[in-house]
Amino acid sequence: MTLKFYDKLSQNFIELLEDKDDYDVIIKVEDKEKPFTAHSNILKYRSSYFRRELEKIHPNENNIRTITESSISPQIFEIILKYIYGGVVNLENTETRFIFDLMLATNEFELGELTFKLETYLIDTKASWLKTHFSLVYRTIFSKNIFKKLENFCNDIVVKYPNLIFDADDFTSLPESALVSLLKRDDLQMKEVNIWDFVIKWGISQNPDLPANIGKFTQENFLTLKSTLQQCLPYIRYFHLSADEVRDSIGPYEKILDKQLWNDIDQNLLSPDQPVKSIILPERSVLVAKLPPRAEEPKEPFSTIISKVHAAEISTWIDRKETIYSTTNIPYKFELILRGSKDGFSPQIFWNICHSRANTVVVAKVKGTDEIFGGYNPLAWDNSNTIDSKWMETKDSFIFSLKNGNIPNSILSRVKFFGLAILNISKNDQNKHGPHFGHDFYMRSFKSNNFALDNDCYCSHFNGCYYEKPIRTSPDSFSIVNYEVFKIVKE
Repeated sequence: MTLKFYDKLSQNFIELLEDKDDYDVIIKVEDKEKPFTAHSNILKYRSSYFRRELEKIHPNENNIRTITESSISPQIFEIILKYIYGGVVNLENTETRFIFDLMLATNEFELGELTFKLETYLIDTKASWLKTHFSLVYRTIFSKNIFKKLENFCNDIVVKYPNLIFDADDFTSLPESALVSLLKRDDLQMKEVNIWDFVIKWGISQNPDLPANIGKFTQENFLTLKSTLQQCLPYIRYFHLSADEVRDSIGPYEKILDKQLWNDIDQNLLSPDQPVKSIILPERSVLVAKLPPRAEEPKEPFSTIISKVHAAEISTWIDRKETIYSTTNIPYKFELILRGSKDGFSPQIFWNICHSRANTVVVAKVKGTDEIFGGYNPLAWDNSNTIDSKWMETKDSFIFSLKNGNIPNSILSRVKFFGLAILNISKNDQNKHGPHFGHDFYMRSFKSNNFALDNDCYCSHFNGCYYEKPIRTSPDSFSIVNYEVFKIVKE
């Protein structure tokens, strides 16, 4: 039988840390006016990083070594020291960004056990924050090349929504390791020829001295580009491109490919049944609708908020028909692209996922009532406005409330000021503002960046501002229990 008394041991070692006697190490961090004191034997046995640092530093006349870590905050380093001494980290009432920065710092100090725990904690409990700050998280973890669980978490999102990375303004600053990890994925949801185009764009951007016109490339220019892309080129699925795609997109860059590979690509187009020497990677799998479930299995509804009757009514409004479509004659398919309860309620998630999506319907269920509000946007949502939000003009958008529960009738309100129909929010405000239909219906969250927590979503109950009439009687503001965004596709 083994008796364990870790709690008391931890407490005693933390008391040793707080005792200012007998220390032999001084650690200066960001705030050099308030240095930390520690004990070399504990530091070097708990962290290989500190072992190496201490071996490089000669003690002064009092046998004290001084370490300077100017890039870390005192708050984070205090937690790290308490972990080193006592094996305890308290994350209660701690902001997620602080936890993320703490994870990065523990990695630098080679505290693998704590780094792994924090990485797992973020994925398991802070997934919404990770999605909201996706660009920061993605680029940071791949530059470190150590956070494999977070890499997989992020790539699982990117393969489904590749525009988050490939259409981003700073795509060309993507670390090579991040790009390669995506190219390896068989489930990356992009056309192969588009993947090739982005790889070429990335490679050229790494060499700003290359000519802008491919026709002016020298042999040396091609060799430079080939060297830059040597880790990427093996993961392009060349043998699943059409003849036109090979001719128009691959052909101009033939010289960056190995001669054998180019000959095999050419041969495969002419005689696809003949064997080739090059490795043929599998075609990327495109997500397709599953086969209908067996009769005894319940079919998952297309929405958790609206019914087929609602979809028929919204379709009627889109087509400006007088007679409402029957549920068996709906001319549109409502393809779910975002669900708050699954993807998160942060405004930034809306802009990340819905960017460039046109012909969309937003529906939101109000907390504590039977109300369902929504809007139709025939234009593409755009998250690329860097400075100012931008109004978009259309005569075909509308907002609505739907008959549901104690709500006796649906209300349709079409846009009346075409130039002020849809507001695409600037990047600086996308963490607070979601979809905006004029000033008549919009979703926002000022305090928590969560539509479901703050009472900031809005429907004007006065005379319509930019749309014909109000879709709610009162009050103006509300919070939601869920919301969904559908892409409307002609059947």
